[in-house]
Amino acid sequence: MTIYALSSGPGASGIAVIRVSGKDTAKVIKKLTRSKLPRPRVATLKKFNKNGGKELIDEGVIIWFPGPNSYTGEDLAEFHVHGSRAVIKAMHKAISGTKNCRLAEPGEFTKLAFQNGRINLLKAESIGDLISAETEIQRKQALKIMSGKSSEKFELWRKKLLKILSHVEAKIDFPDEDLPKNIIKEIQATSNTILKEIKKTLDDQKVGERIREGFKIAIVGPPNSGKSSLLNYLSKRDVAIVSETAGTTRDVIETHLNLDGYPVIVSDTAGIRSSKNEIEKKGIKIALKRAEDADLNLVIVSAKNVVFTSVLKNLLAKNAILVINKSDLLKRKLNSKFKKYKHVLISIKKDVNLNKLITKIKSKLKNKFTTTEDILITRERHRQSLINCVGHLEKFQKKKLAQDFDKAAEDLRLATRHLGMIVGKVDVEELLGSIFNDFCIGK
Repeated sequence: MTIYALSSGPGASGIAVIRVSGKDTAKVIKKLTRSKLPRPRVATLKKFNKNGGKELIDEGVIIWFPGPNSYTGEDLAEFHVHGSRAVIKAMHKAISGTKNCRLAEPGEFTKLAFQNGRINLLKAESIGDLISAETEIQRKQALKIMSGKSSEKFELWRKKLLKILSHVEAKIDFPDEDLPKNIIKEIQATSNTILKEIKKTLDDQKVGERIREGFKIAIVGPPNSGKSSLLNYLSKRDVAIVSETAGTTRDVIETHLNLDGYPVIVSDTAGIRSSKNEIEKKGIKIALKRAEDADLNLVIVSAKNVVFTSVLKNLLAKNAILVINKSDLLKRKLNSKFKKYKHVLISIKKDVNLNKLITKIKSKLKNKFTTTEDILITRERHRQSLINCVGHLEKFQKKKLAQDFDKAAEDLRLATRHLGMIVGKVDVEELLGSIFNDFCIGK
């Protein structure tokens, strides 16, 4: 099938780009332009007509990319037209009039690029991340992955494992031939080096996932301590309902922020207290779960009526900032027991010390996002594959090569497979090629 879709943003705009990909792309071009194909990869001014007739839809630019030298690896064309809804709708209708043409599914152009070998799975994911990037740090990370450095590292590990696997496979195929001692040492040394490197990569504090998904901040505390007011202040808009009635917030309210280029997800949660109300109890349970999963907790209490439960004390023992709100209502000095928590005394109502709180949050963000190594892991999928790879390599190292070649080979195969899954490559032919190149088995 030939697919088509609007590739630029929806809504009225100066220019809209409609992309077509598939074996019938040339037919679509000839039908809409009523002329021969334009020169490849050259922007060409053309008139686009309805269903090959004389009725004009628009005049614009067409760029023709014959396959396989295109984004998808197939014949591909881009129609640059005026970005009104009427023009886009007329163009879609005209393209759909060609046999075997249908509207593309979400991400289908990039999926085709992957399936046709134009990009690997990591690059396909990074393209999606770049499109959805909201902050500078997200943009930079997506571009780094697109550059291929991560892919090169995973591929290097994979090729090294394939090489030592080829030695083990050769021993299985030719049991009467003993492996030289230097080969056995190479197998052990290589597997050990890769295992250490992957473990080091996994010990990255999940910086890549934090950048991609956002740094999670949970605002927790007793009812009427100012949680919703703080959320609204940080968001610079009324995200949550603020009321003097205790227990207003029952569910988690989230907002996405950009703090100095760092992506942040701030959650306002239900007030933590003893309650008999079933709905409120569920809300409190969700609040505690959100606090447990957060990268940073803002534990907020009221200076006038400090409710400092054991639950809040436990949260402060982890990565948290104690925020004491309503300082404008404080009649005397704050209790000295709070000093050990390095608290921030604020008044949201009077806008006191909120800049100090934001500075402290930013400091925590910078510490969490700081890394001396290149980021390799940006998704849970990558992390899980590496964890599985480590598991199989550890099993492989526990086996005695002399007696357990069959089992050792299977562990190596699975470790290699999990590395291949990250970049979307699992190919038995590569293993065969490695065997013949290194061993000259048919000699």
